[in-house]
Amino acid sequence: MESQSNDIIVSIHCLAYNHVNYIRQCLDGFVMQKTNFRFEAIVHDDASTDGTAEIIEEYAEKYPDIIKPILEKENVYSKHIPGLLTKIMDEKCSGKYIAICEGDDCWIDPLKLQKQVDYMEAHPECTMTCTRTKLYSEKEKRYYGEQYCRKKDGIINLVDIVNRTGLYISTCSIIYRREIMRDYPDYCKKCRVGDYPLQIYCAMKGTVFYFDKAMSVYRRDNPNSWMGQQDWNHFSMERVNVINSQLDMFKGFAEDYPQYRTLFYDKLAEHINRNIPNRHVSKNEIDNYLAFFANDIKNYSIRWKADLIIRKCRIPKIRYWYTLLFLSNYMYFVKTCK
Repeated sequence: MESQSNDIIVSIHCLAYNHVNYIRQCLDGFVMQKTNFRFEAIVHDDASTDGTAEIIEEYAEKYPDIIKPILEKENVYSKHIPGLLTKIMDEKCSGKYIAICEGDDCWIDPLKLQKQVDYMEAHPECTMTCTRTKLYSEKEKRYYGEQYCRKKDGIINLVDIVNRTGLYISTCSIIYRREIMRDYPDYCKKCRVGDYPLQIYCAMKGTVFYFDKAMSVYRRDNPNSWMGQQDWNHFSMERVNVINSQLDMFKGFAEDYPQYRTLFYDKLAEHINRNIPNRHVSKNEIDNYLAFFANDIKNYSIRWKADLIIRKCRIPKIRYWYTLLFLSNYMYFVKTCK
């Protein structure tokens, strides 16, 4: 790494928990970065039990100017305090920009930070940049596709960011401008899904620019990841709490940005309907789920009431084809490897 200043320009947020099989690849992606500025990696180990912390300490000793560890003795995530992990890491950050990469993901382009920072320095209106990302299946031990936002470099549309959910932009590819987070609203901080409100907020405060080159890798099928721990097919209070936090986020954005009120309330309805438990569960379980959102459902437009009826349908073919066609308008793009 070349350096022209003593100031830290980028602080990397890296959360790790039982990532012993992946953390070396992740940290290697940090230390290989070639930049003309200083950067640091705040690597937070949440009381891993598999040797992850020891590897982080090893890299911190070898690269003390880059790897700055936070090694917890007690698991913070299990306390279920929204925003606590981010707060702990933010207190250690000094960079103008924040990059994100969790311990089971990695970067594969040594110029990733330089390219993204160069663009943001030249475009002060840009609040976030992201890149195309390779998709790796831990279960199949192979790359199976690439996640991308558009077919060439360019600014991403706010409507797409809202409608295509937090999976549209690959989190491990993100760099955002730290200064805009001073006014980060509580409804974003309390949301149980951290990357999605961040993406929307950045799009509200400026532009989000996408590089159509694969510079990072997202690892799927890791049972210790947040995605891997979610039970998407059954009713549970944990699922209800996660969904409610996102509904509060949509309502907050709708109130603060009334020009987008329809967009956010449409997304609220779509989110409730799309998260109905799998059709294989009992009707009672589905009714229990919907009861928690009765007040929101009462205010649905005819479009979303009809959508709800179809999604509740017990005839597999009807539900399958409708969901397939409907979700094609909302999900992220994936280019399958051949």
